[in-house]
Amino acid sequence: MERKLLLTVSIILNLVFTFHILYRNSTTWNPTWTSRAAIEAENAASVSCSGHGRAYVDGIGVLGIKQPPCECNNCYTGKDCSILLSDCPVNANSGDPLFLEPFWMRQAESSAALVSGWHRMSYIYQDGTYMSEALETVIRKLHSVVGNAVTDNRFVIFGSGSTQLLAAAVHALSLTNSSSSQPARLLASVPYYTMYKEQAEFFDSVHLTFEGDAFAWKNSERNDNTTQVIEVVTSPNNPDGKLKRAVLDGPNVKVIHDYAYYWPYFSPITRPADDELSLFSLSKTTGHAGSRFGWGLVKDKTVYENMKKYITLTSMGVSRTTQLHVLQLLNVVVRDGGDNIFHFGHETLKKRWETLNKVFSMSTRFSLQKIKPEYCNYFKKVRDFTPSYAWVKCERPEDANCYEIFREAKITGRDGKVFGSEESLVRLSLIRSQDDFDHLIDMLKKLVFQEGAEAHFI
Repeated sequence: MERKLLLTVSIILNLVFTFHILYRNSTTWNPTWTSRAAIEAENAASVSCSGHGRAYVDGIGVLGIKQPPCECNNCYTGKDCSILLSDCPVNANSGDPLFLEPFWMRQAESSAALVSGWHRMSYIYQDGTYMSEALETVIRKLHSVVGNAVTDNRFVIFGSGSTQLLAAAVHALSLTNSSSSQPARLLASVPYYTMYKEQAEFFDSVHLTFEGDAFAWKNSERNDNTTQVIEVVTSPNNPDGKLKRAVLDGPNVKVIHDYAYYWPYFSPITRPADDELSLFSLSKTTGHAGSRFGWGLVKDKTVYENMKKYITLTSMGVSRTTQLHVLQLLNVVVRDGGDNIFHFGHETLKKRWETLNKVFSMSTRFSLQKIKPEYCNYFKKVRDFTPSYAWVKCERPEDANCYEIFREAKITGRDGKVFGSEESLVRLSLIRSQDDFDHLIDMLKKLVFQEGAEAHFI
């Protein structure tokens, strides 16, 4: 009898323990599951890299070692990025918005998003779409607090950066020309962002051909007011930072507004954009270019549906993990009406432009773009433009190729002809890391000093 009792108790205990293990492993909250991920993130963040680089959780060789390795800024090397390479060329070509990195390091806790291994494994959200409803809500709030775009009566669409959205928009608008045997013409006023031309030529669609400068088209015989035209308007413009409006109008004209740079860092917010189709990019909103996220505001439902179909067929929407990350970042931005990040970014670029203007004021060989100050509805005052890029002109006739002049001075910019403009112009990026900017200024001082030395010996 005693043995039967012991056997029964043993069986019951085994069942209880088995049930406990299965139940605990499948449904209950285990508060220690985040510990390892948190430790890894803290370890990476604690590596200083002498202030001239960063360590990342996914760094090369991170597996099997306790601390991730440093990835050094341009012109720095060594295990801890403490060695500055002499005579190193400046990278002023890329538009990497690393000027905002210090802000996000200060927001380490509030901006962090720890992702579980089972986060959003489905193709779709609960409502059957590829878009986070919470993220759409915070994007609408962002535009409301900044005052740079009207979101009422607009469809919001997500894409893998504004690059994918641009392709989707051009595709959708070119389909409205399906009744014509002639392809639609894609145009942009010079200087224009080269991606518009490159995408059109790469995809080589039967519905579309890149035609070049909008002003040239307007004044040409080809402008017959019947040929379907798509004009891309970048405002503020890349490369010169100026606010732009559409050149063309008429029932045959469709317009895509690229507002990637229409944020208080770069430009006065003069009015809320109220257009048929507007594109924005996280890259220039928060600085997270690598997250590859952008969004569009679309008024026409047919255009929206065609854009959505393009996004669905090319990528089935944007990564759900990316959308979570973006949601966390934009919540940080809007919680104080954008006050912290936009003041930080604007002050950073304002100081950079003051330094740059001081250097170029000593030169007659080179000149910078001039833009008149305007009233900013966000900062509630008249303010200067602080564009992402310096649009530099070589004034001497013998300096016909400005890009080569700067390249010989070990400054790599972007050639003016890439933007459909003259070779006497070159674009220099001002939004990279502080190390990049400091190095750029040092090399520019040498170039301008050389100009003074040449004049002395004439």
